[in-house]
Amino acid sequence: MPNWFLGKIRYQQPIDDSNVGSRNEEFIKQKTVTEAYLVDAVSYTDAETRLYQEIAANTPEFDITNISRMKLADVFHHDDGSETWYKVKAMFITDDEKTGKQKKTPSVMLVNADTPKQAYERVEQSLKTALDPFEITDVNITKILEIFPYNEEEKRNLRPLSDVISPEPETV
Repeated sequence: MPNWFLGKIRYQQPIDDSNVGSRNEEFIKQKTVTEAYLVDAVSYTDAETRLYQEIAANTPEFDITNISRMKLADVFHHDDGSETWYKVKAMFITDDEKTGKQKKTPSVMLVNADTPKQAYERVEQSLKTALDPFEITDVNITKILEIFPYNEEEKRNLRPLSDVISPEPETV
């Protein structure tokens, strides 16, 4: 089960201002930009490391300002979807055998879509195979720009010791 961490970075971006005269070229105006990324990681330290690995290529000097755990039941990534991520809350309805009342259990998911309606429909389509009935209660836009799931190829060269150590040659 993935552990999702929401990482926020901050960096300075130059503003393209045509009103700045040639006298002030050395004083380029900059604005502070804050961006959010979602990372599948083992720990906070691993999340920080992965953020630096993934973002350093595109964004030169940046600071990680916050890393927090984000409890998600699932992430639905559609290749034909947009780059806008929506946070969808669904309530699964179960019957409590002891009291005989209905119990609603919240579940939060992320989905990429062009509109809130499309996000609703995509989650609804994905949950059709669920055994328990559900009700989607919230669809909210997030500021997440990109999601970095865990890749098996990124195992960082971890192999069993027996594969690394060659057997000692026999002496005669």
